[in-house]
Amino acid sequence: MKKPSDFLSMNIFFILVTNNSLDITTLHIKSVSREATLYEKRPNDKVLCTACARYCEIGKGQIGLCGIRGNENGNLDLYVYGKVIAGHVDPIEKKPVIHYNPGSSIFSIATTGCNWLCRYCQNSDISQRRKVEGVDMTPEQVANTAVEHGAQGIAYTYNEPSIFIEFARDCGVAARKRGLFNIFVSNGYDTPESVKMMDEFLDCITVDFKGSAEPEFTRKFIGVPDPQPIFDTILEIRDKTKIHTEITDLIVPEAGDNLDHARKLAKFVYDELGPETVIHFLRFHPDYKMMEYPSTPVKTLEKHYEIAKSEGLEYVYLGNVPGHPLEHTYCAGCNEIVVKRFGFDIQEWHLDKNNKCKFCGNQIPITGSLAKGYKQERFQFVV
Repeated sequence: MKKPSDFLSMNIFFILVTNNSLDITTLHIKSVSREATLYEKRPNDKVLCTACARYCEIGKGQIGLCGIRGNENGNLDLYVYGKVIAGHVDPIEKKPVIHYNPGSSIFSIATTGCNWLCRYCQNSDISQRRKVEGVDMTPEQVANTAVEHGAQGIAYTYNEPSIFIEFARDCGVAARKRGLFNIFVSNGYDTPESVKMMDEFLDCITVDFKGSAEPEFTRKFIGVPDPQPIFDTILEIRDKTKIHTEITDLIVPEAGDNLDHARKLAKFVYDELGPETVIHFLRFHPDYKMMEYPSTPVKTLEKHYEIAKSEGLEYVYLGNVPGHPLEHTYCAGCNEIVVKRFGFDIQEWHLDKNNKCKFCGNQIPITGSLAKGYKQERFQFVV
C-alpha cells in the first residue's frame, strides 16, 4: 500500500509568484504538508478527523476519503496546505452570493480533493483528483494576490473548503489584515469544530444543497448516507457565529427535483433562518458522470420558486438562467425591481445609501453597499 507521502512528490507545472510577477516553470517539488488542527488522537496511532461530518478514523499510513488529510506517524497532516490548484477573480454573484457586498470582485481559490463524491460535479477535475498538486502560495501571497488583482474578498470554492480549513483560516486571517472579506462556498457537511474555526475568519457562506437534500439523492449521487449534518451545520452557524448565510439548491431533473423535499427545505429555511434569508434554485447542466441527464427545465425551477414563496420566503432567485426575470431582486414591500441583473452583472440599482427601496422605503436585507467597480470586467485568470 502506498504511504501518504508517496503522493506528495511529483513533477508539475506551476506558477511562481515573485515580485508581483508570474513565472511559469517546471520543478520537482515536495509538498510541504502541515499538521492539521481539527482532529483527535485515538489508540494504536489512529486519528479521528473532525473537519467534516464523515469523521474519518484514519490509521497510520492511511488517507481520509477527501484525499488530502492523512495519518503520518499518528498525527493528522493536511497535505494541501499552501497548494492552490485553481485561482480566478470573478463576480461575487457567481458563488452565488447576491445579498452581501454586491458587485464586488472575488479571488476564488481551491485545493484538490473533496469530501463528497458528486456524480454531476462540474469541478470534478479538481474535487475528485486524489493527487496533491498546485501552485505554492503562502496565506500572505494569497491575500496579496487578491489585492493586486483588485479583488475585495477571497472565496474558498470549487471543492469543499472545510477539508482544507486550516489553510483557509490562515489565508482568511491574512486577508482581513489587508481589508478583504472571506466567503465559503460549502456543501455544509461540516462539524461544530469546523464551524468554530470558521468563526475565526469567515464573513459569508453559501450552503449548497443538492436535490433539496432528499436522502435517496444524496446517497445515490453524492455518496452521503444522511444529509442531516448539513441542517445541523446551518443551525450551528446561526447560533454560534455572525456569518452571513445564503442557501442554494441544485435542482437535478429526473433525480433531484422532488417538490415535496423542496417544500421541506424552504420551510426549514423560513422557520430556522427567517423569511429574509436568500435561497437560490440552480439549474443543472450535464457533467462528469451524469452526461445522460438533461438540463433542468426552466418550468421546474419556477415551480421550486413558487413553493419557496408560498412558504413565506421573500428573496428567492433562479440561477444559471441568464435573462430570467427571477434573477432580479424585488422589494418585499412594493414588489418593484430594486436590483436588476443579467447573469452575474448588475444593470440597475434602485436602493439608497442605506439599502432601502427608493420606491417605497422598505429596508432590503443586503449587507454592504454596491461596489464601485461593479460595471468593470470582473473575470480574470490568475492561477
